[in-house]
Amino acid sequence: MNGFINLNKPVGISSAQVVGRVKRILNLPKNVKIGHMGTLDPQASGVLIIALGNATRAFDLLLAKHKTYLAEFAFGYETDTLDSEGEIVNKNNKLPTVDEINSVLPTFLGKIDQLPPQYSAKSINGIRAYDLARQGKIADLKSCKVDIFKFELKEQRTTATFVFEIECGGGTYIRSLCRDLAHKLGTVATMTALCRTKSGFFDIKDAVCLENLGENDIISTEQVFNDLPKLDLTPKESEFFKVGKKFTLPQAQGIYRTFDNSGNFIGLCEITEEKRLKRRV
Repeated sequence: MNGFINLNKPVGISSAQVVGRVKRILNLPKNVKIGHMGTLDPQASGVLIIALGNATRAFDLLLAKHKTYLAEFAFGYETDTLDSEGEIVNKNNKLPTVDEINSVLPTFLGKIDQLPPQYSAKSINGIRAYDLARQGKIADLKSCKVDIFKFELKEQRTTATFVFEIECGGGTYIRSLCRDLAHKLGTVATMTALCRTKSGFFDIKDAVCLENLGENDIISTEQVFNDLPKLDLTPKESEFFKVGKKFTLPQAQGIYRTFDNSGNFIGLCEITEEKRLKRRV
């Protein structure tokens, strides 16, 4: 059993717990690998990609895909976790206006430096930052480059609460965007809700809920990566591919959907700079 599930994760359950439920619902054999791609915190909802079987090897190929979120930010207070699960550590009476927010949003577009939250899964000498934070320790986190393609104010719900649509690259912390936006406006804020509406190929409008999940909801690897160029192999090349043997081809460097001489999809491959074919999935 190989492929992906576009799951609409509910609020109040961890991504790991979702994987466990999927495994039980589909009654997967013990030898079938399963995992999620792109963790959503328990309070977050929306698109959670579940990979089955050999599709779990495509994790790094999906990390670079664009992701879209709807996020609610509440201005006036900041928690230690930067979301509503944490303890309030800072308050500020300044509440920004719509015009003030819109005036600074363009400064967050493009490739920007972002400091991950103290409560994050970043590893510091083999220890997760959130484990250090729970011990009252400050993790020595480094800023990293992230890509922000869209940061748009969609709705003002109260004088302090606003909803934003954010399109970003992999590795972006929306909680950090909330913190940094507030600091830019001379105040503080906390992320109070988050929904991932899109992750690459996967869109929330097509996502399935746990209670409706079945084997028919498994999406093939070929379909998920249908935007990649197609590569047809000869019988000999197909055999080399199936056993993981590298060989050279004249194609341009990149990732390809790979087909055998009978037109059957057999996986994903990478053509390296040295023109060598390397099996990926």
